[in-house]
Amino acid sequence: MNKKTVPTVVRANVLGYCMGVRRAMEGAHKAATNNSSGRVWTLGPLIHNKTALDMLASEGVQILKDDDFTNIGGDDVVVIRAHGVTPAVKADVTARSKAVVDATCPRVMLSQKRVADFAAKGYTVIIAGDKNHGEVTGIAGCAQAAATGTSHCVLVGNKQDAMDYVAQIQEGREPLPEKAMLLCQTTISRSEYDAIQAVLTPVLPGLEVFDTICPATTERQDALADLQGQVDGVLIIGGKHSANTQRLLTSAQRYFDKAELIETADEIPSEFFALQRVGLSAGASTPDEVIDEVERRLLQGAMDSNEERKS
Repeated sequence: MNKKTVPTVVRANVLGYCMGVRRAMEGAHKAATNNSSGRVWTLGPLIHNKTALDMLASEGVQILKDDDFTNIGGDDVVVIRAHGVTPAVKADVTARSKAVVDATCPRVMLSQKRVADFAAKGYTVIIAGDKNHGEVTGIAGCAQAAATGTSHCVLVGNKQDAMDYVAQIQEGREPLPEKAMLLCQTTISRSEYDAIQAVLTPVLPGLEVFDTICPATTERQDALADLQGQVDGVLIIGGKHSANTQRLLTSAQRYFDKAELIETADEIPSEFFALQRVGLSAGASTPDEVIDEVERRLLQGAMDSNEERKS
């Protein structure tokens, strides 16, 4: 009698929602449940995961464009996503709505407060990260709002940007700051931030450097690496437009012969149902429900496949 071959599914020790994303999702869910008199909006997509956004949409949560708040009504609730916003944006939506749920990640909040404090003391604030990312825009806005005297805000996206800024100082096109501080976007890569520091530190005397990289990315990378030798292939679960999920996939392709990125259980490649041991990892914006469904489908799909072969 043939026995059903069911794969062993091994989850990475750390996967799925990070603290900041979970907090933002819970805030939006709560607002949708409690606000019966008006609509619930998020300032831009709450997270980079279509499934999670579809879940919110099914509860009536709508997405506002980052620069168009005219649809906000007096009975509406607005949720600020984990990336945070500038003080001006927060003031604007607060004035238009019934309530604001500030779901800014506590780590980002700390960066916002830190740059405001230093800018108020006359420091030049240097922020390393993607200049077009909402988190960087929000932090820069806090620095600019608090700036006094000659302090101002400088954005550097990479090592080359840092070298360009140094060249401007050396050529007299930018003033040499008397006091300067440096911090970074929480999701910047460690190597990129180290390279930026290495360029700026010799030129800016007394530069105060803060390590504001969120450990969530590193924790998920380390947990993925720990799956080596335990599985025959790995599925990375998450949004295809999520930067941290893409970095997980890049690492997985280096560690394992079989590694695929999927957004939902419907996308599981057929060959994974035939593996004996399947590893699961997931980006920091991947809902628990999606991870659970992928595991359920792997186990059920393998059993269904065996039944078909026997019939």
